[in-house]
Amino acid sequence: MTETASQDQAAPAAGESVEDFKARAKAWLAENMPRIDPANPPDSDRGEEAPWLRARELQKKLHAGGFAGICFPREYGGLGYPIAYQRAFDAVSKDYELPIILNTPTFTICAATILDTGTEEQKSEHIAAAIRGDEILVQLLSEPSGGSDLAGVITRADRKGDTWVINGAKTWSTSAFAADYGLLLARTDWNVPKHEGLTMFMVPLDAPGITMRRIKQVDGGDEFCEEFFDNLELGDDAVVGEVNEGWEVASRQLYHERRAVGGGSEFASGIGPEGVTDQPVDYRALLAETGQADSERAREMAGRALVRRAVQEQLIDHVYHGVLDGSLPPAAGSIIRITHAESIQFEIDTAVALSGAAGVVDAGDRLIRYGDRYLSRQTASLGGGTTEIARNIIGERVLGFPREQAADRGVPFKDVKRNKV
Repeated sequence: MTETASQDQAAPAAGESVEDFKARAKAWLAENMPRIDPANPPDSDRGEEAPWLRARELQKKLHAGGFAGICFPREYGGLGYPIAYQRAFDAVSKDYELPIILNTPTFTICAATILDTGTEEQKSEHIAAAIRGDEILVQLLSEPSGGSDLAGVITRADRKGDTWVINGAKTWSTSAFAADYGLLLARTDWNVPKHEGLTMFMVPLDAPGITMRRIKQVDGGDEFCEEFFDNLELGDDAVVGEVNEGWEVASRQLYHERRAVGGGSEFASGIGPEGVTDQPVDYRALLAETGQADSERAREMAGRALVRRAVQEQLIDHVYHGVLDGSLPPAAGSIIRITHAESIQFEIDTAVALSGAAGVVDAGDRLIRYGDRYLSRQTASLGGGTTEIARNIIGERVLGFPREQAADRGVPFKDVKRNKV
């Protein structure tokens, strides 16, 4: 079943060049995918069910047409092409509606992590299912008491006969309500230092023993979830990587997340905003709407933001190829993670400054969206670990600075002092 499932995507032409692939994609898109109306972009509210159902539908179309999972290996349902083919597809698909919300975390983080660390069965089953549009994958990492210390998780997995029994809680799980499976990090050994007693599990989110609740954010959105695990039972086939080697899997997962957040993953399909709530700032239109088209100061502010946007795009390409050819270590992905956050915040701050009162007072003016986006501007500094953690990673793993002193280093986790929950 999995072998057939991984091979039912329309096969690309043998020896197809990038230009031929691009031309074929352009023709197929024009005949099969809906064009985006710039004045009425598709709904992309991640907290609603409809965009996720629509994404599954669009992903199935891509798969049937032979343009899904372009950089994933053929044996797991992809096309096995280099990133140049994905970039070519992105270039001709930007005016079409695509399942972009599936990029993160399903493809760029979870499927990429399974590709690196999963068993052959997990790769054949879950990567292929995601590429077909049959599965959505999420991360179950953060915990109510964990803060930024991912290795300090206290959700536990205890061995009971032939099964693992999971008890604990996770939080800030992006779009978990819409997902089929989650990658969950749990503690399986309390007698070793915290990084050594962790195991990663693949968890079906409809399993008995899981209670899920939505989290209401300050901007009114509720895409994030919290999950409670009460005697959830899993088999050995749910273990991703090796037992008690979960930190290696989590580290690889965070590597992919930082690249994804910064825009540097080859597994992302399609470029541009997810929809109306994620459109890049159109500074020309913004200046015209606010009567500042002739203002030298306003144009200079907009220009600075556009320059940062252009630099970020070039930096993504530089870091990606640097990691690929070995001139930069994999940890360099944290560079684009930091600059992505800084660029997003700079652009939102600039848009709000240029919008003035229209950006914060709802009088039927569409400029209010910049005020709404300002409320969540800090999220760019949290995804993939905080910006502070990303700076530590760059200092220690890219620049070679000595690690900071840690009181719990080498101490069995059961003896580490921590807050009571």
